[in-house]
Amino acid sequence: MPGAKKKGGSAALHSAPPALPLLEEAAALLLRHAEGANWAREGLLETPKRFAAAWRHYTRGYSQDPKAVLKEFGDGAATYDEMVIVQGIQIHSLCEHHLAPIFGVAHIGYIPRGKIVGLSKLSRLADVFAGRLQVQERLTRQIADALNEHLDPVGVGVMLQCRHLCMEARGIQKMGTITTTTAMYGALRKDASARAEFLQSLQIHNQI
Repeated sequence: MPGAKKKGGSAALHSAPPALPLLEEAAALLLRHAEGANWAREGLLETPKRFAAAWRHYTRGYSQDPKAVLKEFGDGAATYDEMVIVQGIQIHSLCEHHLAPIFGVAHIGYIPRGKIVGLSKLSRLADVFAGRLQVQERLTRQIADALNEHLDPVGVGVMLQCRHLCMEARGIQKMGTITTTTAMYGALRKDASARAEFLQSLQIHNQI
């Protein structure tokens, strides 16, 4: 019949099951290329959907605004000019080179200049940038930069201590290796005593 759609034409495509969303399709492709894996077995059937949901969580930081996280309080900070430190903030991220997990702790400190933030906001700030593909050095700087820019404190100090599965589970496979990075601004960079106070106050996490 004129106008009839042949098998395999657009009518057939429209009646076929909908294609997997892109993230699920990518996960399905990885499963198909896992050497020796029976990717069609029951335990893996829902893996692409689970992976897609997990990936959206791992990369949630791209849709989050650090400024929105840093709600400021003037009340109680007008006369406070000593250091505020929140340490041992658990962080999880992904290495941008191998998409392998990075995990560890962040220590964040600052000296207020008339404004403070809720203590939980420092943890949320770390999560914003950890929820992006990262290298540890940049992650450290991004946390410090955001706090310095949006709060305008007298000084800022950030230290990260992390383990990288791109080193532990592949490559040189050195288990338990901890990488430490720091970023210091304002008084914590220029004033040796302020810097020493920040570093000496930290409970260094030898086991992560």
